[in-house]
Amino acid sequence: MSETPPPASAAFLLMALGRRIREEVEGALKNEGIALRHLSALGHLAPNPGLSYSELARRAGVTPQSMQATLAALEARGAVARDTDPGRGRTAELHVTPEGTRLQRTAMAIIAEVDDRLRARLDDESHQVLTRALFTLFRGEVE
Repeated sequence: MSETPPPASAAFLLMALGRRIREEVEGALKNEGIALRHLSALGHLAPNPGLSYSELARRAGVTPQSMQATLAALEARGAVARDTDPGRGRTAELHVTPEGTRLQRTAMAIIAEVDDRLRARLDDESHQVLTRALFTLFRGEVE
């Protein structure tokens, strides 16, 4: 007698799939010498040059110290430039450089490739339904 498998948990499936996708994207980004945290910082800073470390950290959901380390790595790579001298208590005037824009484009192309592989496993209607459902879930909060 075969047992019927338990009903699938949407939360568990989303977490497991998210972990797989994250690992795939992070692996490809590593080949470019960056990580998701770098992409996140660039993504928040590009449209808002001059944001403080604290504000960037808040938007990215990390500590200010972590954001400082992330931005220091991006600055060393030439992806972010500082228009003010570093110093305690000073607001850093940071902006994304052309190298940072190139890194963003490269990362977004990597993510698009992963998305294309996911999309290829679904018909158009299923993809549209899934995308709408994910947007609905993303806009709401888990209670």
